[in-house]
Amino acid sequence: MEEIITYRTATADDALTMCELGQLLNAVHHVVRPDIYAAPTEDFARDLPHWSGVFEKPGHVVFIAHVDQQPVAFITANIAPSVGPLMQPMNVVRIGSVCVAERFSGKGIGRGLIQRVRDWAVKHDAQDLRLTVWPFNERAARMYAEFGFENRAVEMGMRLNQNPPLPSDKSINSGHSAVA
Repeated sequence: MEEIITYRTATADDALTMCELGQLLNAVHHVVRPDIYAAPTEDFARDLPHWSGVFEKPGHVVFIAHVDQQPVAFITANIAPSVGPLMQPMNVVRIGSVCVAERFSGKGIGRGLIQRVRDWAVKHDAQDLRLTVWPFNERAARMYAEFGFENRAVEMGMRLNQNPPLPSDKSINSGHSAVA
């Protein structure tokens, strides 16, 4: 018997389900970046304030996927105008989290969720769809690229409790002044 995949807009009643599914996100990210991401927990209600918050903010949406009657995946997104005199005026939808239970990976559920956000973005007059993915999450990055996302920027970070090397005089005096 073929499994039936359905999608719907999530509600605050789905927050605890998101907490449980979200442990996969914690696990994947914590393994590689334990300095940034908390370890997954069996007390997944720990994350309730985080996931419940997405339902309280205007311009946010969450879609949830079910296989038969079992919730197996979700995606969060929000819309906001670009701001500042240096940016083109446009509405931007940013995907926050995409989570698919491991045993349902590879069945097109993530793509189905992204398509729902894309359709939601178009319906809400957005001109751009964006997301951030860590380089170690190669499977997700491949899916996003197949869907049409392109690399646009590199986010860099530095731990402040460490002593970074100082730039050499050569790099300081290279004649390049643009930093952004």
